[in-house]
This record gives sequence, structure tokens and C-alpha cells, in this order.
Amino acid sequence: MRTAVISHPHCRKHKMGMDHPECPERLDAITDRLLSSGVDATVAHMQAPKADMSHFALVHESSHIKAVCAAIPQHGTQQFADDVLLCPDSFKAIERAVGAGILAVDEVLEGNLDAAFCNVRPPGHHANQKTSSGFCVFNNLAIAVEYAKTQGVERIAILDIDVHHGNGTQDIFRQRSDILFCSLFQYPFYPNTEIENNEHIINSPLPVASKGEDLKALFNQQWLPKLREFNAELIFISAGFDAHIEDDMAGLQFVEADYQWLTEQVIKVLKDTQAKGIISFLEGGYALSALGRSVSTHIKILVEG
Repeated sequence: MRTAVISHPHCRKHKMGMDHPECPERLDAITDRLLSSGVDATVAHMQAPKADMSHFALVHESSHIKAVCAAIPQHGTQQFADDVLLCPDSFKAIERAVGAGILAVDEVLEGNLDAAFCNVRPPGHHANQKTSSGFCVFNNLAIAVEYAKTQGVERIAILDIDVHHGNGTQDIFRQRSDILFCSLFQYPFYPNTEIENNEHIINSPLPVASKGEDLKALFNQQWLPKLREFNAELIFISAGFDAHIEDDMAGLQFVEADYQWLTEQVIKVLKDTQAKGIISFLEGGYALSALGRSVSTHIKILVEG
């Protein structure tokens, strides 16, 4: 499939302090692995544009947008919310992280790409309409989803594979039957969201130490029938890789082969339903070597289609 990696050097500028796991080196680990594996040569590379305030406002309340802008410090770091610190250059990263998704939607809908990986930070899936949390300032993916809706896409599926529940994304689309939200996550675990399911919210909690076979079972039994029925026109992935066995931020035991399998299944759904494309956003993943290997595997399979 025609696949692009969308990023920007400014995504490295957001820093939350020394030794913080959500660090600029995460992007370096991915870039280095793409180069060493040869996957880098098989994809297009695009620079994320700046998002503007109208994009943030697609999802977030104006009071929240203003609060983020006002909290950017002139020096050092500023505590903004639970597990969220801002530095003087944080907004430079934020506007590119959001802009990457806008560009991805445009390129897919214009028929130039079949898939895009937004290699950006800060991540987004814990941010809801009016709050930031869990390393996330604005919800990059949700903004891109809402932007795609403004471009005429009627049905969108979101698959959140981060080890933590995508509570912010769920909050944003809770009442939206035109958005199918599927989230797997370790449970009980942060953010300790109350588990709810309905016709368009499919939550799939996994106990600690769950492995690839558990992933396969939940996808085949819980997600696949719903994805076939929903028949999405566009598929988004909140691509967290912190469920990897080497990532000590959590306790699931996925390996690269599991992310390969899952990506292959999403591509099958894409082809079966004739959806327009797959847009994937980096969320979690803090063991740098495992992160680089997992993302490289994910992108390689997207390319091979």
C-alpha cells in the first residue's frame, strides 16, 4: 500500500523533564529502526504542517485551548494537568502533532495514500474535550477524525491498541453512532475508566500478563464482527506499543509478531470493506528498542499491504 510517515522535527521540542519516559528519544528510536531495517526506503516522508486553532476547536472546548496556550512557560517546565508538563516549545510540537493528522486525512481522501503513520508527540488519547492528562495535551487522533467528518466521511472506526484505555477518545465520541470505538487495554490499570460497551463502543479489558493469543481472541471474537457490520469508510489506529513485553510501564506481553498480526487483520478489514485508508497515530511505547522494532514492523506490514 502507498504509505507515508508523517512527522516534524518540532515534535522533539516538547519535553517534560529529565528522565521522563515520554521523551524526544522515542521518535529517534523509531527513525533509527526504520533506517536500519530498510523500511525507511519503502515509504514516503512528509512534514507535518502547523495545525491552526480551528482544528483544535473541532474537538476541544475553547476554554481548554486558551488554558493550554496560557500555560506555556517562558522557562523550565510548568505542571498543567495530571501527568502533563509543558515547556517553552511544547506548542511547537503540539501544532505539528495535530497537523500530521490533518495532512494524513487530506492525502488519503485525495487518493494519494492508502496508509499513513503519524510519528508525532505528545500523544493524545487521554485528552478529552476539556482536560489534558496522561502525557496527552490535545487529542491528535480525535481532531483528525472530526476533520475527516467535515470532509464528508460518514463512518469511521477507531482501534485503540495502547496498553492504557483511550478514555479521552471515548469521552469525545461517546454519543456518536457514526464513530466505532474499539479499545484494548490492561485492566485494572490507569486510567481506571469505568468499562462500558454499547453498539459503537467496544471495550476489551485484558488481565495482566495477557499474550498474543489473547489479542487474537479478542480481535476475532469482539472486534472483527463489529468492524464488518459497521463498514467504516476510514480506519484510525491509536497505535500505542506499551503492551510490549519489554515495556515496564505496564504488564502485558505482546511482541512484534503480535503487532504484525494485528496490522495484517486491519488491512484485511480495509480490503473487505473497501475503506479509503488507514491512519495510525503514535501513542504510548516507552521501551525504546521495543518501540522502534514494533513501529517498524507495523509500518512494514502497511507497506506490504
